[in-house]
Amino acid sequence: MSRLRLINISLLSLLSTLAFSQESDSVQADSVVRHRFIPTGIRVGTDLISIFKTQFQDDFSGWEVNGDVDFHRYYLAVDYGAGSRTFLTDTSGNYSNNGTYWRVGVDVNLLVNDPDRNMLFFGARYGQANFSQDLTVKSWNQFKQSHETLEYHDGSVNAHWIELTGGLRVKIWKMIWMGYTARFKFSLKSDNTENIIPSDVPGYGRTNKDSYWGFNYQIFVRIPVRKAPPVIVKPKKNK
Repeated sequence: MSRLRLINISLLSLLSTLAFSQESDSVQADSVVRHRFIPTGIRVGTDLISIFKTQFQDDFSGWEVNGDVDFHRYYLAVDYGAGSRTFLTDTSGNYSNNGTYWRVGVDVNLLVNDPDRNMLFFGARYGQANFSQDLTVKSWNQFKQSHETLEYHDGSVNAHWIELTGGLRVKIWKMIWMGYTARFKFSLKSDNTENIIPSDVPGYGRTNKDSYWGFNYQIFVRIPVRKAPPVIVKPKKNK
């Protein structure tokens, strides 16, 4: 009888130890998973294409600042910029605008366990711009038998749109990252356009189509906030 009781006590002790060990591992894994969603760094950069176009194109001037912060495989992304454009119209006049814009959205990183925090991503943005615009039209007045110039102005135009994004971010040296973002822009809406239908929107581009493709080539500096948590690797089950 005492031997049976000893066996029962031993079995209970073993089961208790296994249960506690599994529970401890589960709590530790859950803690690590939750810990991974705390940001590890902030990236701040700029668009090199805007800088290049400003230097070499007479009809464009602008700049853009980009930033993102990681929450495990999800990145909160924010863009802010300014732009102005001037070009000839079909009516022998010219159109110009000047204003600022911002975008905000989320990117999903497909390279989850990359130790350098490189990114192959897709995502979405909501964009909004506020700008002024001017239109000069030259026309022939049949009554006066002479050319005349008509000028139109809208001082505070608001526009907003949606973007689907995809791209790449790669660490090239220490805190320096480079990459690109491709943007499919659509669903553009604008208001306060009493005198002129916008031909171009800062941050969006030309408006002569229902959708518009954009592309940024970017350089970033990443400011680390904390060390990344360890990666949990599940053991393979023996067949």
